[in-house]
Amino acid sequence: MRGGRARRRRSGRTSCAAALAAVLAAVAPAVASPLADAVTLCAAADRAPLAEKRALLERGLDAAERAVAADDGDARAHFAIVCNLGKRMRIDGMSVASLRSLGRLRREIDRTLALDPNHADALVAKAALLYYTPRLFGGDPVEGERLLRTALVVAPRYCDARLELGRVLEARGERDGARAALRRALVDAERAANADVAAEARRLLTRLGG
Repeated sequence: MRGGRARRRRSGRTSCAAALAAVLAAVAPAVASPLADAVTLCAAADRAPLAEKRALLERGLDAAERAVAADDGDARAHFAIVCNLGKRMRIDGMSVASLRSLGRLRREIDRTLALDPNHADALVAKAALLYYTPRLFGGDPVEGERLLRTALVVAPRYCDARLELGRVLEARGERDGARAALRRALVDAERAANADVAAEARRLLTRLGG
């Protein structure tokens, strides 16, 4: 009887150990992946104090570059460069170095879209780049808005893109269209528990009179 219980305990421990090993085997590659690191660091920079943001983005950019070196055909890896480089450029502001980085940012966005034409994040990134960059440096507001609307066809509940469309329409004086876009952005942001987008949509709606 005691021997049977001992065997069952040993069997239980063995099955638990096997299950744990299987979980660790599945998780470890993702944790160690340069792509996963690049994505995690880019997101972490949003929550970090200003003094720490640039260091996180430098690490994220390094990880993204390693991910691209490992697989140049991975659209996600190229967009990880876009994510980290773009946020670093915002911190650095306008400079000769940022103008050089702008060319690289464009190339990485274009490479992402060449590999995955329906990459919603890359569509929004290119839309913002074209819309907000002065024409002297290659900006094209009309094409930027077109890409923004394309992103919303690909991902209709993409609240960040819908929020950006609201801003574009407000800037053009289309207040009714802006309000409609912002209301939809608010609904989608609340559904996705995206507090930042929801708060900004509310702020802009208040400015537009709801």
